Amino acid sequence: MRRLPIRKSAHKLTSACFAFVLVVAGIGIGSSARNSQAQQAEPANATGISVEASPQIFATMCALDAAGFDADESTLAEMPARLALREDLLKMRGPATEAVRQFYRDHALASSTETLSPYMTFALVADLPPSFQLPANRDQIPPSVLTIDGFQQLLASFYLEANLGARWAQIEPESGPVIVRFRSVVRRIVTVSDAYLREIEKPANGRAFTVYVEPLVGARTNFRNSGDHYAIVVGSLSDASVDTIQHAYLHFMLDRFVLRYRPVVDTKRALLNVAARAPQLPVEYHDDFVSLMDECLIKAVELRLRRLSGDRLEAELKKTDESGFILVRPLVAQLQKFEKDAPAMSYYFPGLLTGIDVQAEQKRFQGVTFASVDAAPAPGEQGGNDAAQPAELERWITEGNRQIANKDTEAATATFQTALAKYPNDSRVVYGLAIASVLSGQGDRAKYLFEQLVSARSSAPPGAGGAVEAANPSILAWSHVYLGRIHDLQDDRELAVNEYQAALTVDGAPEAARVAAQSGVETAYKPAARPGENQQPQP
Repeated sequence: MRRLPIRKSAHKLTSACFAFVLVVAGIGIGSSARNSQAQQAEPANATGISVEASPQIFATMCALDAAGFDADESTLAEMPARLALREDLLKMRGPATEAVRQFYRDHALASSTETLSPYMTFALVADLPPSFQLPANRDQIPPSVLTIDGFQQLLASFYLEANLGARWAQIEPESGPVIVRFRSVVRRIVTVSDAYLREIEKPANGRAFTVYVEPLVGARTNFRNSGDHYAIVVGSLSDASVDTIQHAYLHFMLDRFVLRYRPVVDTKRALLNVAARAPQLPVEYHDDFVSLMDECLIKAVELRLRRLSGDRLEAELKKTDESGFILVRPLVAQLQKFEKDAPAMSYYFPGLLTGIDVQAEQKRFQGVTFASVDAAPAPGEQGGNDAAQPAELERWITEGNRQIANKDTEAATATFQTALAKYPNDSRVVYGLAIASVLSGQGDRAKYLFEQLVSARSSAPPGAGGAVEAANPSILAWSHVYLGRIHDLQDDRELAVNEYQAALTVDGAPEAARVAAQSGVETAYKPAARPGENQQPQP
C-alpha cells in the first residue's frame, strides 16, 4: 500500500507546507473561502474537521481539462456528467480558452503531477469565483503559485466564457455520494486516531482540517497546511487516498506537540548526526531534526494503528532504520508504554521524548548498515518503471524538476548534468536537461537532446555509449512538440509540422501533448517574447 510522505515539521508550519512526492510550497487558506464552500459542505461542527466541495478547485480543474491536462478517466466511471463536461471543455473555442491553453503549455512540466501542484495550491489560496482574488500582499502568496503568475486573471475570464457557475450548479450534485463516502472514511480515521491518542474532541479554536473532494482531480492527492489550517484535496476513494488522509490527520493532531515541546525535542538532536549518514534519508531532514522527529512520530503511530507485531513489526522497523528514520523504533517502544498508561497524548508527549536514550541509540547504530541509494525500494513504495531506479537518481530528478518549476535554470541545469554524468541513458534526465536548456536560451543544445529522445532505441542496453533508453509516451510526445516549436522558431515550417504530427501518433501520449501538437499543426508556434530575451520554445 503506497504511502505519500509529508515531509515538513511542526516548527515550519507557519510559513511552509507539507508535500507529497511532488510538492514544496506553503499556503494560506482564507476563512472566507473555506466558509463559503457550502454546496457540499459538511454541517459545521466545533472541531473544525470537515469534508467539502470547492468551486475554486472545480473551476481550476475545468481550466486544466480544457487545456488538455493528463486526466485520469478511469476514476470517473461513475461520473458521466463530469466525463461529458471534460469532453465539452476539450472542444471549447474562445479567446479565454485559448489563452488558458497557451498558458498551460508554457508552464507544463515533465510530470502531470508536478504540473498540477501549483494549480491546486492556487485553488486553495484563491478567493471565491468569479474573481479568484489572491492575497494583496505578494509575500503571503506561496512560492509555487508565483510560478504560475497571471493564471488568476486567465481563470477569471475562462470562468465567464465557459459559464462555469451554471456548470457547477448542474454537476456538483453528482459528487454527493463520493463526498458521503469520504465523510464516512474521515469519521472513522478521526475516531480511531483520537481514541488511540486519547484526545477528546475540543473546540477548533481556529484550527481546521478540511478534506476537499473534487472527482476531476482523479487519483492524485494534494496536502497543504499553513499554520493551523490543514487542507487535503482528493478525487477518488482508494487505499492510497485513505492512507494519505490518515497521515495528514495525524500531522494535524501531533504537529502542535512537536512545536510546543521543541526544547525537549532538541535534547535528542545528537541523533541527527546518525540519521544524516543514511543515503536514503531525504535531504530535507539532514539539517532539520525537528522535521525528522515529527515524521518519525507519525510513522511510529501509523505502525501502532496497523497493530503489527512480531516479525511483521520488526521488518517494518528494520526498513525505517535502514532508510534513516532512526527514531521510529524508539518511538514505537515508547508508544507501547503509552498504550498501557492513562494520560492523553497531550500530557504524555514530554515523557514519550524523554524516554528515548540517545546514547543507547547511538550505540545501536554502530552495528546498523544503512541501505544504499542503489537499493531497490520496497514493493509498493514506488510505481511503474520507476520502481527499480536508484533513490539517488529519483532525488536528482525530483530536485531538478522542482528547480525548473521555480525557474531556477542554472540550478536545474547543474542538477541534471550531475545526474547525466552517472545515468547518461535515463530518458527523464535527458528530458530534464533539455527543458532546462530551453529555459536558459540554449536552443541548439535543447534540440540535440530532444532529438536523442525521439530517436532513442528501446533495446539500448545500460551504459551503451550515448544510447538513450526509450522514453515513456509523455516524454516522447512532448519531445516531438518541443522540436516542432524549435523548427517553427527557425522558420522551418515543414519540419515543424512533421514533429507535431509525430507527437499525435505517439500511443499513450497525454492529452495536453496532443492539444499542443494539434495547435502546432494548425498554427506556427510564436511565444510571447519578453524584451531582451531570445525566442525559445517555452516549457
